[in-house]
Amino acid sequence: MKAPPRPSDVTEIKPEQLVDADGFLFGFPSRFGMMPSQFLAFFDTTHELWKSQSLAGKPAGVFWSTGFYGGGQENSAFTAVTQLSHHGMLYVPLGYTFGKGMFEIEKVKGGSSYGAGTFAGDGSRQPSELELQQAFYQGKYLAEVAKKLKS
Repeated sequence: MKAPPRPSDVTEIKPEQLVDADGFLFGFPSRFGMMPSQFLAFFDTTHELWKSQSLAGKPAGVFWSTGFYGGGQENSAFTAVTQLSHHGMLYVPLGYTFGKGMFEIEKVKGGSSYGAGTFAGDGSRQPSELELQQAFYQGKYLAEVAKKLKS
């Protein structure tokens, strides 16, 4: 898929490690308006967690990158929600909680009420400052929800 190799200092999470988390933000590049096959393959390995419902009740959200405006950002979120739902996770969308940044139309900005996002173009475009702020906000927002649920 022309993705660069994973850097050696980035560890790969094992499905059983998900049980230790209080919440999740899953990020992925969109492939034709869907999460990529690697993400689906990872979720396929969580069948034991599904059987025990070990992830049920944990908050989860998604963020993504797409190549361009017609790349299926929101559809990518929809395909991820099915995985979260089967596990009984609580999908936490971004909504319009990010405020005026959600309504930016003068500059290129990915993301939607379903989660933060960016447009990668041909792979050379880096996320804008506004896209990074939205992603940081989403992480903080989900962490606040996880903290409330845990207490």
